[in-house]
Amino acid sequence: MEFRRINNLPPYVFTIINDLKIEGRHNGDDIVDLGFGNPDLPSPDIAVEKLCEAAQNPKNHRYSSSRGIPKLREAICNLYERRFGVTLDPATEAINTIGAKEGLSHLMWALVQPGDAVLVPSPSYPIHLYSPLFAGAEVREIPLSTGTDFFTAMRERWEYSWPRPKVILLSFPHNPTTACVDLEFMERVVDFAREKDVLLVHDFAYADLGFDGYSPPSILQVDGAKDVAVELYSMTKSFSMAGWRVAFMLGNPEVIAALAKLKSYLDYGSFQPVQIAATVTLNEAPDHPKLVNDIYQSRRDALCNGLARIGWDMEPPKGTMFAWAPIPEPYKHMGSIEFASWMVKEAKVAASPGVGFGPGGEGYIRFALIENEQRIAQAVRQLKATMTDLKAPPGEEV
Repeated sequence: MEFRRINNLPPYVFTIINDLKIEGRHNGDDIVDLGFGNPDLPSPDIAVEKLCEAAQNPKNHRYSSSRGIPKLREAICNLYERRFGVTLDPATEAINTIGAKEGLSHLMWALVQPGDAVLVPSPSYPIHLYSPLFAGAEVREIPLSTGTDFFTAMRERWEYSWPRPKVILLSFPHNPTTACVDLEFMERVVDFAREKDVLLVHDFAYADLGFDGYSPPSILQVDGAKDVAVELYSMTKSFSMAGWRVAFMLGNPEVIAALAKLKSYLDYGSFQPVQIAATVTLNEAPDHPKLVNDIYQSRRDALCNGLARIGWDMEPPKGTMFAWAPIPEPYKHMGSIEFASWMVKEAKVAASPGVGFGPGGEGYIRFALIENEQRIAQAVRQLKATMTDLKAPPGEEV
């Protein structure tokens, strides 16, 4: 049999590192895993308690609503009012999705088709590049790297693309590059979308992960943004609820209605006890994202300061749960896959090769902040012992 969509997918390069990690652990190696961005922090106690309680009620074992139960949609709209000063109608401007990846993928089915084009930053989280392709659209990549004027690059790519892109897919703070923007940037993007009659889709996965006083802006904070934009908000990182698969699409009511119609054919929503637990968590654990943020900032400091001490310099991220590190010059010739493989085998540290996020990621390694400070310090020591071509600053000890 021929599986055209599957056969056209490139090899998932992250499996190379994952297989090496599994092999190393099978051989007794203590691998410090800073690769896959799978949050290790426990979910809020109240989420677990309410899930157990709701699961005891047989009424909650039936099909739920693909849009999300009304109180859940009210809860996310209340969060946006408190956190961003954005007023949303839970009936028409909010829908629950079974995780952000599901929401984004199905949204692309509703928005684009063969013959359409979508602008996407590169490098990017793989689903950002592939969800438009799954829907049959073409992807036009916008370079996103240090020193790049992203807005100018975006405008140029739109102007020189044919057909004209119908959708611009953004995500700030950005995975993997950790690039951050301010509200003024969002205002410029919204003005551009109005001018060119293009839809903005903003994946706000790291909405609550901003360091050193930086507060990531929602695109919906811009006046009139709901005319041209929708935003994905996820409980995965903010509330440490990765496996629960709870996210939301918010904003333009026509787009929300289109996604709701499509989803009505595809699913009956998440298990209702999960929705109930998520509702209570949003309402009664509003400070949890701040606790999570403080932990990730501490881990960021441990990693970036530790690597700087051994001579591996990078720009400390202002947001996300990652660090985007250029491969040090003595090892650059390897390329990101070979270098990341070498790190696992020799230093016993797993990280993600930059090329796995698209061609624009070559030359970089992405570290995920999914181990505590002690394990991160161990990783730094192991890297120092292995990367003998690095030159540490004078007098530094790890």
